[in-house]
Amino acid sequence: MPPAGGPGGPCGPTTLLVIAKEPLPGRVKTRLTPPYSPERAARIAEAALADTLRAVLAMPARRRVLVLDGRPGDWLPPGFEVVPQCAGGLDERLAAAFAGCAGPALLIGMDTPQVTAALLAPALADGAWHGCDAWFGPAADGGFWALGLAEPRPELLRGVPMSTARTGAVQRRRLTDAGLVVRDLPELRDVDTADDAARVAAAAPHGLFAATVAAGDREHAR
Repeated sequence: MPPAGGPGGPCGPTTLLVIAKEPLPGRVKTRLTPPYSPERAARIAEAALADTLRAVLAMPARRRVLVLDGRPGDWLPPGFEVVPQCAGGLDERLAAAFAGCAGPALLIGMDTPQVTAALLAPALADGAWHGCDAWFGPAADGGFWALGLAEPRPELLRGVPMSTARTGAVQRRRLTDAGLVVRDLPELRDVDTADDAARVAAAAPHGLFAATVAAGDREHAR
């Protein structure tokens, strides 16, 4: 196992997982097309991932792991372990990400570039797991953007219907039905559509994501 915290950021008790897809045109953010071209949509996805990874480096973590579908590129900063996603549906891939951890782990995706260390601070503090078995971050579309487990419990994710308006409710109920004490993080908006991109860029105007969305809007307006 690599040194606690890795070379890229402060140490903490929790492994931070980022699940992501290589930002290639036609493979990511397809719901942004139109109005954006597949190439611009891929650049927006890359910017979202880059902002997310930059935020993760500022957060205290035991390990920082990128669970990746594809190959890493120049957008990946030092300080991350990279592991491939397993085959299967998203529920299986999320379950496998937790199965590769020992001790508490918190998983986030690449679709919330507005995430900050302050937003995740409650789940990453030294006492985050005192009297708490799970952390849950609901998404505005009915899914979830963050999930933390004090102990790897991959069976709690397998079979949860993904990418529906009920995904978050079903997943959270899985946790509570298993007897886990769950604490909630703030609700965030995932970037799926052009409207989502505009709203998230407005909420986090100083990142690479916002700049890339603005460049895409200027390109589209020509």
